[in-house]
Amino acid sequence: MSPRAGRPGPHTLAFVESPVQLLNVLEWAHAHAPGVGLTLVVLSPVDPMTRGQLRRMAELAREEGHEVRWEEARGGAGAPLQTIGGLTAPLRRAGRVVLGDPFSRYVQLLLTITRAREVVVVDDGTATMEFVGQLARGERLVRWHRKGGRPGPRELVLAPVSAAARRRLTPGEKRTVEVFTSMPMEDTPPGVAVSSHTFAWTRDRFGPPRVSRDADMVGTSLVETGVVDADAYLGAVRALAAAHGAKRYFAHRRESTEKLHRLAVETGLEIVRPELPLEIVARRGPIGATVLSFPSTVVHTLPLALAGVGVRVVVCDIDPAWLTERASPRAQGFLANVTDTARSAHHLRTTPAV
Repeated sequence: MSPRAGRPGPHTLAFVESPVQLLNVLEWAHAHAPGVGLTLVVLSPVDPMTRGQLRRMAELAREEGHEVRWEEARGGAGAPLQTIGGLTAPLRRAGRVVLGDPFSRYVQLLLTITRAREVVVVDDGTATMEFVGQLARGERLVRWHRKGGRPGPRELVLAPVSAAARRRLTPGEKRTVEVFTSMPMEDTPPGVAVSSHTFAWTRDRFGPPRVSRDADMVGTSLVETGVVDADAYLGAVRALAAAHGAKRYFAHRRESTEKLHRLAVETGLEIVRPELPLEIVARRGPIGATVLSFPSTVVHTLPLALAGVGVRVVVCDIDPAWLTERASPRAQGFLANVTDTARSAHHLRTTPAV
């Protein structure tokens, strides 16, 4: 066992489905449970890029002294039932549950089983802002890019599970709820404790980085989620790269191979597929003196991870004309809010849509 952590206890159980969620669980443990090991359950997705990053993050978690339990949660028709069955006993024993994605149907189902008196929600990017707002307004839990449409058959079937999970995420006499976040919170539900996530573990563990004179770009999955038109996105990346002299493009783990190949051919950018979350990659360096990003999680997290190293983060506005017909009516307002709150919180410069 690593000397970083004490004896792992069964009372804290964490569930993650992405590398960023796992990073943020480590950050929470560093800030609120130093020296205490926890059991970290990885509900593994099928996407190869995400799985690769999760395995690297799992190695870091073990180095910190935490127990990692890897679940092939989507490994076939019988996998969900087998996974839930194997986790039922640990869930009922846990006094504290830490989770990264309250919108996940998998996590919502697991929440219906737990008797934990403490529930902690760590950042899952900008989705955390939407989660806290929906909880405060008493709305059903729906991801921002899907909001506005009619519920599909699957959502209707799972509605009772979602409602039960929402009750577990609401504080009461027998349950406390904490949100550990680096995102600005406009609406906070009554009784929910909000604690500040500053990327202290990442800064302590890595860097400071070497800063080059060039500019880097950060990719987004807005095309893959059906929010932004692919041609409009490629045109914007091409124009921004030329205007700012960008050399590298850090791909989002969900970006398609076809889109990235087209980006490389049409823009000349070097496509980088990070093996770890960008906050760690940037902190380890090298990183450009200017980092360009469309509205996304990194416009809030990179200024914290790179505090004091002289890197400037610039946000590019999303032109409403880039949105697809399938985009949620909520999309433009949500993306604009991400930009506005980052500009206010971190004094970031913005550049208009091109």
